[in-house]
Amino acid sequence: MGKLSTQAPGLAKTLRLPQIVALYIGAVIGSGVLLIPGLAAEKAGPASILAWLVMSILVLPMAITMGLLSARYPSSGGVSTFVRTAYGDRFGNMVGWFFLLSVPIGAPILSVTGANYIAILLNWSESQVYVAAGLLLLAVLMMNVVGLHVAARVQTVVVSLIITILILAVVASIPHASVTHFTPFLPNGWLSVVQAAGLMFWCFIGWEAVTHLSEEFVDPAKNAIRGVLWSAGIVALLYFAVAFMTVATHSYGGGISAASLSVMVQLSLGPIGGWIVAVTALFICIATANAYIGAASRIAYSLAQEKIAPRWFGTLHAKYRTPTGGLLFLSLCFVVVLGVLYFDVIDLSRLIELPNATFFATYIGGCLAGVRLLHNSRVGRIASWTSLVCTVGLYPFLGWSALYPLLIALVLFICQKRHT
Repeated sequence: MGKLSTQAPGLAKTLRLPQIVALYIGAVIGSGVLLIPGLAAEKAGPASILAWLVMSILVLPMAITMGLLSARYPSSGGVSTFVRTAYGDRFGNMVGWFFLLSVPIGAPILSVTGANYIAILLNWSESQVYVAAGLLLLAVLMMNVVGLHVAARVQTVVVSLIITILILAVVASIPHASVTHFTPFLPNGWLSVVQAAGLMFWCFIGWEAVTHLSEEFVDPAKNAIRGVLWSAGIVALLYFAVAFMTVATHSYGGGISAASLSVMVQLSLGPIGGWIVAVTALFICIATANAYIGAASRIAYSLAQEKIAPRWFGTLHAKYRTPTGGLLFLSLCFVVVLGVLYFDVIDLSRLIELPNATFFATYIGGCLAGVRLLHNSRVGRIASWTSLVCTVGLYPFLGWSALYPLLIALVLFICQKRHT
């Protein structure tokens, strides 16, 4: 990956408000926008749009908590730094490892998902899908080697394209909308709306990723919270618009819910709509992988600085001052995970539950940190407690995967005991 140096003056401050907003949007808008609107509408009918409204409001406290903490404690350690500041090194390190061990699994899943959308149109073999997924990850890794300012500029372009395509999808479907598709409004009862809201939670995870880049924000005290508010508003509007038109055009049910966006676009644009959705999926996966790989490489750097990760995790590029040690660790993990998926050692739908659980545990840690660190801010206090109640309440519903963060914590505890 180029000439390396372990003696670093620190990470460069290169991220201004537009790049911060783009990174947040790219981290939050994931494959959920392709899947969840149709699945939620199938579960709750037209009343699912009420769940979208509620979730768009509930996600604000979580986003605000992360933004306020980033503004006060900008660090490549992100949530782990917040937890370390609030509760000490042991818990801070634990949360850092939660996040770091999420991305090596999550990013390959994203790349395979994006490659599969293209593969369907081009009739690729399974081998070609995994080659494409590997090349996608390699491209994102190299962008992060050159520097986050380059990755952030690419992110800005990619997110702009995603927004444009989603707006096109909504506008193109307007002629096919009908008020008759909103009746009956509540076909499956109010419980189905609550269940749909739980399904939607996964669409709004991602605010924690950009906290790891906050050390590189230009004027974090001002831009961190601005970035959160702008991106939260844009994300909520995009999700709601797509979900509303999914119901208005009845692009769900009958086995088409998982491809509702594609169905909706093809109403006006025909087969080319399939290509639009495929390109959108690819852009979304690139944007999300970019945000998380950038964040994970920096938490690796931070853990090395704290001396609770291998020293080479903290290696910086001599010229670009980027965390190439962390990127190398991720690269090695990506090869292993892609191999596991390719040889069908673990099914993708099962594997994805593991990073979901560690991301959830990371959120709980961040909310707990917010409760203590933002106690002197009325907005911060309310946002932290609201987020904490929501995340703790949903954690037991993760099932067996909820044990993954507990296993990580146990291994860390044993390692720390051996070194004391």
